[in-house]
Amino acid sequence: MLPHDYIERVYAGVLGKIIGVYLGRPFESWPYERIMAELGEINYYVHEQRGMPLIVADDDITGTFTFLRALPDNGNTRNLTPAQIGDNWLNYIVEERAILWWGGIGNSTEHTAYLHLKNGIKAPESGSMARNTKVVAEQIGSQIFIDGWAMVAPGDPELAVDLARRAASVSHDGEAIYGAQVIAAMEAQAFVERDLHKLIDVALRFIPADSTIARLIHDVRNWHARYPDWHDTRNEIVRLYGYDRYGGNCHMVPNHALIHMGLLYGGDDFQRAMMITNTAGWDTDCNAANVGCLLGIKNGLATFEAGPDLRGPVADRLYLPTADGGRTITDAVTETYHVVNIARALHNLPAVTPKDGARYHFSLPGAVQGFICDDTPESRGVATLTQVAGYNGGERPALAINYQRLALGRSAIATTMTFIPPDGIDTKSSYQILASPTLYSGQTVTATIAADQANRQDVAVTIFVRLYGVDDAIESIEAPQVRLAAGAVHHLSWQVPDTHGAPIMAIGVRVDSAVRADGMVYLDMLDWSGTPTLAVTRPAHAGRLWRRAWVDAVDILDPQWPEMFRLAHNRGTGMIALGTADWCDYTATATVIPHMFVAGGLAVHVQGLRRYYAVQFAADGLLQLVKQHDDETTVLAQIPFDWQQATVYVLQVSIAHGQITAEVAGQVLHAFDTTWRHGGVGLVCTEGRFACERVTIQP
Repeated sequence: MLPHDYIERVYAGVLGKIIGVYLGRPFESWPYERIMAELGEINYYVHEQRGMPLIVADDDITGTFTFLRALPDNGNTRNLTPAQIGDNWLNYIVEERAILWWGGIGNSTEHTAYLHLKNGIKAPESGSMARNTKVVAEQIGSQIFIDGWAMVAPGDPELAVDLARRAASVSHDGEAIYGAQVIAAMEAQAFVERDLHKLIDVALRFIPADSTIARLIHDVRNWHARYPDWHDTRNEIVRLYGYDRYGGNCHMVPNHALIHMGLLYGGDDFQRAMMITNTAGWDTDCNAANVGCLLGIKNGLATFEAGPDLRGPVADRLYLPTADGGRTITDAVTETYHVVNIARALHNLPAVTPKDGARYHFSLPGAVQGFICDDTPESRGVATLTQVAGYNGGERPALAINYQRLALGRSAIATTMTFIPPDGIDTKSSYQILASPTLYSGQTVTATIAADQANRQDVAVTIFVRLYGVDDAIESIEAPQVRLAAGAVHHLSWQVPDTHGAPIMAIGVRVDSAVRADGMVYLDMLDWSGTPTLAVTRPAHAGRLWRRAWVDAVDILDPQWPEMFRLAHNRGTGMIALGTADWCDYTATATVIPHMFVAGGLAVHVQGLRRYYAVQFAADGLLQLVKQHDDETTVLAQIPFDWQQATVYVLQVSIAHGQITAEVAGQVLHAFDTTWRHGGVGLVCTEGRFACERVTIQP
């Protein structure tokens, strides 16, 4: 049985997680002394002081929600194995670019485990102490990625601990697994128990009583009882469990102690718990994220009501940069429902899909799903955004756009990102935003918009998209304008025009009036669907963001060459990919130039680096239609084909309802397979060089 308020508690946990990261990320790994000297106590966001954007790509967030995908990817079985979770790593992690700290073998625990996985060493051996040494195996990574496994096991700490062990063992061992299990048990139990000490007691039942993690928990609890001032407990932690006593770069043990200190001294005061955890130093974003997630689960959305507004600046925004680039630009509500529906599947319950599965449905209290007001001269200060539980006497939740002093030259504008935002293109963060747009030309946007029944003036409402156009300048394309009288509701449907390959970076709503107007417009839902009609080739201008729309998972993708793309991959199979998981049944065409390689071609229904279909040239004079499923490559059909280097070929693949047809130079291959029912497109290259001049997608 799932708790009656389960969805809202998961949402609060997701928010607590990302808020903790955004609070602690700008000074991650700083010692306490430097934090106090340069920033003082951390009571609010300090990103502007550090010259950073607030919303950043971060391993804590991306790993948490990406590794959890191993459950739905394997049928949401409770018998999920560490090896299957390891396969999930290889499918979604882009080497040297995504999720992990790429610090080198023996230096970065996760990088070490990744290289083992890549070399065929399955989990849990990939993370074992016997293979990686005690120091490497006991770093912090297993703890920072663990919250999702707890959130799919509400009130079931035994299941949470078991899942945490399996997930942690991909890369960690020993005390690192115990620490992860403690956090998972506490968070799972927090759905049904609010007493912190009882949560700790429950967690301690699942780890060895003589472990270092158990001992430090007892010590921190005793120090909390003895010392009213958290600084005194921090001093004791440094003395007995400091970094100097443990090897490596970011050990589990010292940071686990700070989590308990922050929880015990912060109590139910979210801001104070965040202040203590972040000010104490070491791995600040990781520790604050675990503390924030637990408090969100335990206390629900009310935990954010006291103190400063920590939710408002975040506006639900987060990034998940992986090989599945269409999932990168996302929000806390979307990820909440992914988590919730995994848990529901584990309980044999149907999925929850508010408003018929609309992307933006605003169904949770305070949810804005990434929408923010434009900060431009024409719109600054005109509007505010809030979530409402119902409007015009009804009960449907919506995003309320509250405008004041609307007039000629003054518009109310609200947008949400669909691709990398301008402040995410070149950041100081060590984690890149790898992404494909979520919206494309040819797709149909649908929206329900309503005017408040108390409005005194009619207003004009426009749905629009922004894209990175000529030389990456931001351009706009607008749907036909809609006039709304008080209380009117409009259901909009608009097919996005051809963007000529330019990536769409945002979608928004603009409200205008020819006379002074004050009032409210409601965005009830916003969605889009359908296969794009898209042609991508090198544009004449000097812009570069059209290339960033492709997730780059090859060794070399250098823009200096004359072809649109020239790929080179040194070992194994590399890929560049475009699109989203909801593309289904389409025809993809690529104009390619094969060179020296083992194999290379065009992939469809791409669901990561190791899950797709492809038509490819093989080095031994073959044309093949293959299915890639993790380690296994299945040749669905093949024929002899005397392809030549430096020769232009047009590869075409049509896929519909499991029927796959590939055609090259009049040669046709057929196969039937329903393993991958949807996904984007990609160019694949196995150990060699491959070029492409043009890619098109059509329904």
